Amino acid sequence: MLTFGSEPPGLKDQHLAGPVVIGGRMAMHRAGAGLTPEFPSPIERLDSIDIITEEAAVQMPGAQTTRVTPLVQEGDLIAKGAAVACLRHAPDICLVAPIAGRVAQISVIPGRRLSEIVLFREDQGGIQRHGTVSSESPAALRRLMQAAGVWPWIRRRPFGGMPAPNEAPAAIVVMAADTRPYAPSPMQALEGREEAFARGLAALGQISRGPVFVCWPRGMPAMQLPTTIPDVRWISCGSRHPQASPGIRIHRDIPAGLDTPVWDMHAEDVAALGDLLETGELPMQRRIRISGAGLREGRSLRTHPGADLRQLTQHIVASGPHILMSGGHLDGRAARWLGQRHRQVTVLPRTAQQQRRHWLIHALTKSATLRPVIPTAALTQSFGAVLPAPALIRALGAGDSEAAMALGALSLLEDDVALADYVLGAGGEIMLQLRSLLDHIQAEYAG
Repeated sequence: MLTFGSEPPGLKDQHLAGPVVIGGRMAMHRAGAGLTPEFPSPIERLDSIDIITEEAAVQMPGAQTTRVTPLVQEGDLIAKGAAVACLRHAPDICLVAPIAGRVAQISVIPGRRLSEIVLFREDQGGIQRHGTVSSESPAALRRLMQAAGVWPWIRRRPFGGMPAPNEAPAAIVVMAADTRPYAPSPMQALEGREEAFARGLAALGQISRGPVFVCWPRGMPAMQLPTTIPDVRWISCGSRHPQASPGIRIHRDIPAGLDTPVWDMHAEDVAALGDLLETGELPMQRRIRISGAGLREGRSLRTHPGADLRQLTQHIVASGPHILMSGGHLDGRAARWLGQRHRQVTVLPRTAQQQRRHWLIHALTKSATLRPVIPTAALTQSFGAVLPAPALIRALGAGDSEAAMALGALSLLEDDVALADYVLGAGGEIMLQLRSLLDHIQAEYAG
């Protein structure tokens, strides 16, 4: 049972079924909004290394299944950053290779929807370079971001996924803070890249019809930007989760709506955009952190999107069966490759309880009725105390789209409710309910 107090409660490990299987402890504090989830993980090595995996994959970001047109064939040698596929409905938006290599396999599921394009590393493929453009030319800037592979790093709200090619957001939220357990610090990723970050902010300001918000760790001074950069507003974030969750910040400062889309982007990706504008080359390396109870030691390193999780963890995994997840303890999913936007890898031991149950046993033991939601301080804090948590959870469970929209669901995506899912022990149900409701709202109101 979860309690709320000034000291970490003595909780038993919880193992949740569904898209995320986790075990951990919840430390809850009265001061400030949010919670401090604690999950077991070994001591982390202090040295940070760079790894380019021998195999990598290009996938659609998140759970998107958009139709694509492959631009390469199996056996082709391609450069790092070269386009390997484009969206069928928006051919200017490209998916690019995270490493130089040879195309080993192209997997497209029925409907021309991309599963993955697997690459074998061959450095002689070279590096793709683009012509630089001025950040003061919004149309040219959009074309560059879409052709170079920056566009898939942007998430829009409501509904998630990439923005439409010509969409102008009401605001853009840049995340320079991350409060998820074991998340790498975006501030460390920006060290020595302040000028590139400023260029990226200036570019985002040109394609937004509103301000650019930067979520910044509380207690750190805001970066001094040139006076020529458009409206940039600094938001101070505390250290407890979900204070630096994009959906929570968006709901609090500039709620997303059907006619007022809001984008979010990681600060390291904004710095990469700044480098692209300066050099014509899009940096692929990103800082990630590997944690979890299935490791012998934790590790921080720099790698690229689509990296092979087996190679990243092969020397640090503990003996015995385990689960590799792209993402964190709260929102990760079992995967072979590092997700487009992910900066965490989680390794958990596989136990007998996590084996898939027979469908009949599952049907007999799972109630079809809605479970009661008991308002607790923990549930309120799992939404940063900025949303009416019990009412929103009830609306999601009942499929009440009008109530959910009125309560702030249009600003949220699955990872924003992952902490509430954990607090309730819902085993991923809250995330699935939110996705189902967002899909329904999109079809009914925005289709």
